[in-house]
Amino acid sequence: MTTAQVSSLPAVAMWRIHLLRLLYLLMLTVMGLGVWKYLLFAPDHGSIDRMTSASLLGGLAVAAALGIRYPLQMLPLLLFELIWKTVYILVLYTPAWLAGEVTPDMHSLFQRCIGIVALYVVMPWGYVWTRYFAQPSEPWRKAKP
Repeated sequence: MTTAQVSSLPAVAMWRIHLLRLLYLLMLTVMGLGVWKYLLFAPDHGSIDRMTSASLLGGLAVAAALGIRYPLQMLPLLLFELIWKTVYILVLYTPAWLAGEVTPDMHSLFQRCIGIVALYVVMPWGYVWTRYFAQPSEPWRKAKP
């Protein structure tokens, strides 16, 4: 990213940056402790799907530590969290709930996902739009001299 591109990004209020840091810290601690406890100490890790998802979430929790130091640079991590949890709630949980077919496992995951509402409020949407959608992408090839 060039200096001109950085200076064209909208300013993000310090209170919002501090709340983003808090969300990264919560990812690192709350999610991280639960997932890493499962990964390291569960006597039976269950199915390959469960092990895969636990490994992914464990990696996300560790990566969240970088978000505490670099909250705006690590926004893609929060966007990933926001997207997968929103997809789960809208595409999987809501239709099952409307049909009266929610299982205890589905409801448990829903309870862990519903906190994503806070991220919708805290996310600096103007910055996200400018940085990831309105700004030109990096070149696909090296410019010829």
